[in-house]
Amino acid sequence: MTEHGREAHFVQSLERGLAVIRAFDAQHPELTLSEVARICDLTRAAARRFLLTLVDLGYVRTDGRMFSLTPRVLELGYAYLSSISLPEVAEPHLERLVAQVHESSSVCVLDGDSIVYVSRVPTSRIMTVSINVGTRFPAYATSVGRVLLAHLPEEEAITRLERSRLDRLTGRTVHTMAALRAELNRVRAQGYAIVDQELEEGLRSVAAPIRDRAGTVVAAVNISVHASRNTVESIRRELLPHLLATAAKIEADLRIAAPGRATRLPGA
Repeated sequence: MTEHGREAHFVQSLERGLAVIRAFDAQHPELTLSEVARICDLTRAAARRFLLTLVDLGYVRTDGRMFSLTPRVLELGYAYLSSISLPEVAEPHLERLVAQVHESSSVCVLDGDSIVYVSRVPTSRIMTVSINVGTRFPAYATSVGRVLLAHLPEEEAITRLERSRLDRLTGRTVHTMAALRAELNRVRAQGYAIVDQELEEGLRSVAAPIRDRAGTVVAAVNISVHASRNTVESIRRELLPHLLATAAKIEADLRIAAPGRATRLPGA
């Protein structure tokens, strides 16, 4: 370990370069040099070097003042998505599920302390933020995140929670370690998770695990609904059976998917 707690192999410049790419998002599609430096906690000189290097590599464009990402950054995510069979296996099942229940459905994987959407079939928009493949949310406040955390070894799940900022996102958010540990135990025992307006007011969701050939939970599938249309009890009674059946069908297809196509979690 180095004096800063990093492994000896750790390349800080790579970490900072990736942080510059992640500084751009739906709320900040264009940024000035000063804004990138502030978001990434870099000096202006360092931010300028990273940005101009990314411009040279084709990942960032600039008009001389504002910087923005180019479509080439999609190559970075496509390298992961093209190596797994999960999204292509799941999508037709999600489409059938959405046709049955008339609510949005997604498949997510766990990446650190966040969940990442790898497949999604929407109906109407029910959140204030748009959700696409690659969208990330904190795992602790989502139904898919709790399913995925609950099926990790307990020590690993706790470590990931300890790295998280357990913010109270709404008045209903479960955000203490003790309460979250109890919730993960409940999810593990019952085999699914229901989250009631913890990520965003008015949003309820239910999620179930997806297992690979070896029985390891590699993803989770959910149904998201508006609270005005579905109570927690109606979700459990009317939507959960369809969700569990869909998870089973995805798992069955994964068992016969081409060998060698990975469905492991990113970073696992």
